[in-house]
Order: sequence, then structure tokens, then C-alpha cells
Amino acid sequence: MNLLQIQDKVWSQACLGACAPHLEEKLGVPVPSCSVVGAISSYYVQRYGFPPGCKVVAFTGDNPASLAGMRLEEGDIAVSLGTSDTLFLWLQEPTPALEGHIFCNPVDPQHYMALLCFKNGSLMREKIRNECASCSWSEFSKALQSTEMGNGGNLGFYFDVMEITPEIIGRHRFNAENHEVPAFPRDVEIRALIEGQFMAKRIHAEGLGYRVMPKTKILATGGASHNRDILQVLADVFGAPVYVTDTANSACVGSAYRAFHGGKDVSFAEVVKLAPNPRLAATPSPGASQVYEALLPRYAKLEQRVLFRTQRPLE
Repeated sequence: MNLLQIQDKVWSQACLGACAPHLEEKLGVPVPSCSVVGAISSYYVQRYGFPPGCKVVAFTGDNPASLAGMRLEEGDIAVSLGTSDTLFLWLQEPTPALEGHIFCNPVDPQHYMALLCFKNGSLMREKIRNECASCSWSEFSKALQSTEMGNGGNLGFYFDVMEITPEIIGRHRFNAENHEVPAFPRDVEIRALIEGQFMAKRIHAEGLGYRVMPKTKILATGGASHNRDILQVLADVFGAPVYVTDTANSACVGSAYRAFHGGKDVSFAEVVKLAPNPRLAATPSPGASQVYEALLPRYAKLEQRVLFRTQRPLE
């Protein structure tokens, strides 16, 4: 699908020509995701007992299927807080960059979706928990509760393995005067980690064209989505309510939703409106928007400073 011009929904002739001759006739014509492309083959009818009238809906990838499974809508974000943290974004006007991935939206052909991956996710959170909270998530949460939004201006970057977005490694801490310091008090360290992870996500999402809207909601999944204090920081940094869902295997669920939607002359949202709704877990704290709107540009500048200093030399 990287051969597709996503704005025009046609194959790129330059890309086709660089790959192989006569490729376009082998690929066929791209169609919207909800299109029925034909009936199932007789092999599957005979071998597995599918009904002969079973229709085949246009395929999609696992990440777009996950967006469908989590039932994101215009302006929404899904955050998977796992070993690596992954951000799914619903975009109206994408601005492609060297980082992240932009796809056609699997449930709305007029819009787009973006994917950002951050390698230092739960393993980094667990390391700081072990170092600063006696291996206890309860103590970790108490540290987030006892420190103020914005962390007194203290900002940190925590990448024990080479990060993907952006390419940085190491731990880098800055006080309110932008001076690098060797360490923070334990409670400050914990908040610096969580605030830094979520500010990075917002900054890089906005770099791909994402904007928080009044109706934006965040859907959190993965191990850390069970920690309400982590989700509170997520809501505060993005200035949007955070919801959680019990849906596992969202790509499989999304594929089933899309099959149910296939060939129907109604919106995807209308088709899945009776599916279970996610649960509200956190709403932005009063004053959060002012705190983080001031911090985000500073965090972005410090990230560029660290990136420039730690970049590997060209080989």
C-alpha cells in the first residue's frame, strides 16, 4: 500500500515504475475499504462450509483494523500503553513527515489515520518505578498525586534504549532554567517521566497534522491504562477526556466490524452504534491547559537540543 497516492487514492506511477513492469494490472484498482469486491471462492465453500453467497469486503492492515475496532471518530486518539507505546490518530489534513506513518482511514474515505510508535514504553516506566517507588505501582501513583502539574518546570527525557520517535538515547533532565541536572528527587523523577512521555506524544502527533478538538476523546489500552493516575496526566497533557475499554484483539474486532459494514450505504459509526461504549477514566484537571500549553513549546525545543547533541555521526 506504500505505492498508493493517499490523497488521490490511485497508484503512484513513479512508484510502480520503480518496482516492476506491468504491476498496475496485477494490483487492480484501489477501492474504498467498505467495498464488496466479490463473492467467496468455491474452495472455501466446499472446504470450510462458507455459504455461497458470502461476500468479500476489501482488506485492510492490522493497524487500520485496530482503529476500526476501537471505533475512533474524527479528532479522536487511541493510545496503547504497552512494551512500546503506540498512538493511533484520526486526521483530517495530514502533514507527512520523516517519522510516523500516515494511511487512508479505514472507515472514512475522506479522512486519514496516522500511527506513531515510541519504543521506551512500559519497560521504561517499570524501571523508574523500581528505582524511585520501591517496585510499587501504589508508591508510583502517590508520587504523581503529590507533585504538581508541570512538575515545577522540571522536564526529563528517558530513553534507555534507542528511541524511534525521535532517535535519542539516554536520560536527560532539565530544571526550570533549562540547565541540565544529573538527578531529580524521586517524586519529581516519576512525574518527569510520565509528563515527558505524554508531551512527546502530543508534540509528534501535532507534527503529523493532528489537532485536539473540543469533541476529542482519548481511548487508552494496554497495561498502564489500568493506572488512573497515569491516565490523569494523559488527560491533562492533551486537554481531553480519557476512556478505557475492555476490548482485546482490537484488530480482529475491527475486521469483524468492517465486514458487517461492507456494502451498506450508511456510515461506519451508524453500523457500530450498539457496540459497548468505553468507560470514562479521567478528565482534564482545572488549569491543565494553561500549564501544558506553556510547557509544550519548551519541551519541543529541549528535545531538539538533546537530539542534536546525541545524533549519531553519518557513516
